[in-house]
Amino acid sequence: MTLNINVFCMKGGQLPLYATDKAAGADLFANLDGKSVTLEVGQRELIPTGIIIELPDGYEAQVRSRSGLAHRHGVAVLNSPGTIDSDYRGEIKVILINLGDKPFTINDKERIAQLIIAPVSRCSFNQVVQLTTTQRGEKGFGSTGV
Repeated sequence: MTLNINVFCMKGGQLPLYATDKAAGADLFANLDGKSVTLEVGQRELIPTGIIIELPDGYEAQVRSRSGLAHRHGVAVLNSPGTIDSDYRGEIKVILINLGDKPFTINDKERIAQLIIAPVSRCSFNQVVQLTTTQRGEKGFGSTGV
């Protein structure tokens, strides 16, 4: 299934691009006006992409780390997955953090993250005085094994 998404490219912005025919995520590119940004170890930075998207109602966009950047350099999307709601009409910006062991430079037009488009389920929240019991109960944080 192909969903059509309207994208407004600001000056220097590039359309998201699928690297392969079967890729689930489309690459997002840094829009740094010909400059670069160096992330020191432990530093985070809001990186502009130069694009604004128009999602249909019932969909969200998720911004996720690129596995190569995370594995090779320790650079990740800080609030991954970041959520873009269908009523947001601002520029997509990506919070990158350097969790690696040396500074990392982000260059203009470099692939910095990936964008996943996904359906959204909305629900009604009902306040109750008691919930049903389960075998697991309140056990969490590794209680089912390593």
